[in-house]
Amino acid sequence: MAANNHQQKMMAKQKRFEQLVQRYSTDMFRYALWLCGNREIAEDLVQEAFTRAWKNLHQLKDGNKEKAWLMTILRNENARRFQRVQPDLVDIEDHAWSMSADSGLEPEEQMERRILRKAMLDLEEEYREPLIMQVIHGFSCREIAETLELTENAVMTRIFRAKQKVKEALTEQTASAMARL
Repeated sequence: MAANNHQQKMMAKQKRFEQLVQRYSTDMFRYALWLCGNREIAEDLVQEAFTRAWKNLHQLKDGNKEKAWLMTILRNENARRFQRVQPDLVDIEDHAWSMSADSGLEPEEQMERRILRKAMLDLEEEYREPLIMQVIHGFSCREIAETLELTENAVMTRIFRAKQKVKEALTEQTASAMARL
């Protein structure tokens, strides 16, 4: 009877885990790719994060916090990567996030996107990370707060300030471009 109970618990755990993988693997991969800028490393990070999630699935009590819980594990796995080895430096133009499908755009649109990316990537990390999580990855303020272990108000403030800084940078770029004409 105890063996049957154990088997049922394992089956329930496996089903819950499979649902998590199916529901969040794409989001986790995109986030990992943004974090590290390398497709192979991103795949490894997601795999390591899911392995850790499997081992600690019993800690996930609130089903409404699954995504934030998984993203926190992923961020921690990325941090562990720096503890294990020295990372390869990545040129900003080679960064996976900056390699979106610009090729079909007009040259002016490509330039605008490059300027916007540069302005976002030049932000301090405390502003850049929540902004990119919201704008690029579609996280809610609550999800960002849970992932970054901040209050929602702190997240909203950082996103507001990030947008202001990007706006200032774009205004400076535009003024500079106009002065050259």
